[in-house]
Amino acid sequence: MLERGATETMIIAAVQGGSSFPAKYGRTGFRRVFAYDTSWRGRQYANVKIEAIAVQDAGDWLVLTVIVKFF
Repeated sequence: MLERGATETMIIAAVQGGSSFPAKYGRTGFRRVFAYDTSWRGRQYANVKIEAIAVQDAGDWLVLTVIVKFF
């Protein structure tokens, strides 16, 4: 997650307050856009979109992967 530019706080916020969408294999995706206004790998970006793909496990969400898009 850190190699992709996401923080744990962003992922938790995406799961708790983002919009959900159906993902492959019966999984659920959560999507949220955050104001970023920081540089990532030498380029300046205003926003970052976090997509967390998760499954429900014993009443909690288990995040399997995170997709990060800077723009």
